[in-house]
Amino acid sequence: MTLPRLSRSAQTIPVGIVHLGLGAFFKAHGAIYIEEAQSLSGGDWGILGVSLQSPSMRDQLTPQGGTYTALELGPKKQTPRHIQIVQDVIVARENPLVVLEAMAAPSTHIVSLTVTEKGYCHEPATGRLNAEHPDILHDIQSPLPVSAPGYLARALDLRRKRGLAPFTVLTCDNLPQNGHVVRGVALDLARLIDPALADWIAAAGRFPSTMVDRIVPATKPEDIAHVGELTGTHDASPVMHEPFRQWVVEDNFVGGRRPDLASVGVQLVEDVTEYEHMKLRMLNGTHSSLAYLGYLAGHETISDCIADPVLKRFVSYLWSAEIIPALTPPPGTELARYADELLQRYANPAIRHRTWQIAMDGSQKLPQRILGTLATNFAAKRPSPGLLLAVAAWMTYVRGTDLNGQPIEVKDPLAAMLHEASNSSTPVASLLSLRQVFPPELAKDLHSPLAETYARLHQLGARKAMEQIA
Repeated sequence: MTLPRLSRSAQTIPVGIVHLGLGAFFKAHGAIYIEEAQSLSGGDWGILGVSLQSPSMRDQLTPQGGTYTALELGPKKQTPRHIQIVQDVIVARENPLVVLEAMAAPSTHIVSLTVTEKGYCHEPATGRLNAEHPDILHDIQSPLPVSAPGYLARALDLRRKRGLAPFTVLTCDNLPQNGHVVRGVALDLARLIDPALADWIAAAGRFPSTMVDRIVPATKPEDIAHVGELTGTHDASPVMHEPFRQWVVEDNFVGGRRPDLASVGVQLVEDVTEYEHMKLRMLNGTHSSLAYLGYLAGHETISDCIADPVLKRFVSYLWSAEIIPALTPPPGTELARYADELLQRYANPAIRHRTWQIAMDGSQKLPQRILGTLATNFAAKRPSPGLLLAVAAWMTYVRGTDLNGQPIEVKDPLAAMLHEASNSSTPVASLLSLRQVFPPELAKDLHSPLAETYARLHQLGARKAMEQIA
C-alpha cells in the first residue's frame, strides 16, 4: 500500500533563523526546542534550512512542506512527533546569492550552524582558520562563497553595507569554545577580505558558545519504513533520537533577539565552558573511544559495546579514573551521576548508534574529545592508559585495515595523509607529527607511552588490551 506523503498542517511562520548545514542532529535537537519556544511564547522564529552542498535534504523535505517526523526512541516506548518549524530548504551550491540574501534580510536575527567540525575550515589543534583550505582560498577572492565561514563573512558584509545590525552566529557543533572558534575563523577570513569588515564584526557581532547533547543515530531505510507504519504517512526524512536532551547557551545575542529558549528548558548561562568540557570529554570522548575500540573488537553499535562486560568496565574506568579527575563540574552537577546517566543512555537498545558513524572525521574530533584530557592528565602526572589505548585504536583504524587485516572505509578530511602516515615504518611517530591533530608539546609527551600502547594493542587485540586496564 502506498502511504500518503507527510505534509504541512500548521501555518507558515516568518523566517527569523537561517540554519547552515541542516542535518539529522539539528532536526532532532535545536529545531525541536525552537518549535516549542515558538509555540509557547510566539515570535517570528521560522527556520530556513540551508544545505551547503548536497541537494538531498532539500529534495526530501520540500515535497513535505519542510516538515518531518522526529521519533523518540525510549527503551520501552517510541513516540513520533510532527515537526513543522522548518519553513523551506535551499541548496547553497545551486544559488549562493539566494542564501546570502536570506542571511542579510532584516528579519533574520540568528544564523545557526551544524556543519560538523571540518566545516569550519580550521586547524583543530590550534582553532585558527586554515587559510590554505581550497574553499577558503576561493572565498577570499569570490563574493559568492562555498564554505560556512565564507557565508558568514560575506553575509555580514552585506548587512554592514546596508546599515543593518549583524545577526547572532549560533554554532551547535561539538567544538570546545565553539562560539570562540567560529568567531575566530569568521574574523580571520573577514580580515583577509576587508580589515574594516573584521573590525565591525569584532565590535558588533555576537558568537555565543553552546553545549548540545542528544544522541541521534543515522536514519536507515528500515527506519523510514518503520515511521510509515507508526504514523500512516510516508516521510522521506525522519530523524531518530533518544529521550534525553540538553542545550546550554551563553545568553549573548545581538540586541537580545532570540526565541524564549529558557521557557522550554534551555540553560542560558554566562559561561558554557564547564558544561562543554563535561560533555565533550565525558560523552564524546568515551563515544570516540568506544567507536574505535568497539569496532576493532567487532561491535557494530554503542549499545552492543555496553552489552560487552569488558567494554562496559572499560568505559566506567575511563570516567572514574581518567576523565572526571581532569574536569571541573558545572554548578549543581555531580559528574559521577552524569557518568551513570551516560551509561544508561549508551545501553538503550533502541538507539542503534553505529561505531563507524562516530568514527568518521576522527582527525577533527580527537583534539577536543580526548587530547585535551590527556594534556590535563600529563600536566597533573596522572596516568591515562585507557585514553592512550583509545588513541592507539584510532591510529590503527585510520590505516584502513583492522587488527585482522580486513579493510576499513576511513572517512576523514585527512584520510590520504592519515593512510600514508599510519602505514609508514613508524606509524605512531608519523601520526604524532601531524600538526593538524597533535600540538607539538603533547606529541612529545605522547610518543613513548603511545608507542608502547600501540604495540600492546596489536599484540593482544582490543578486548584483551582493555581487560588489562579495567
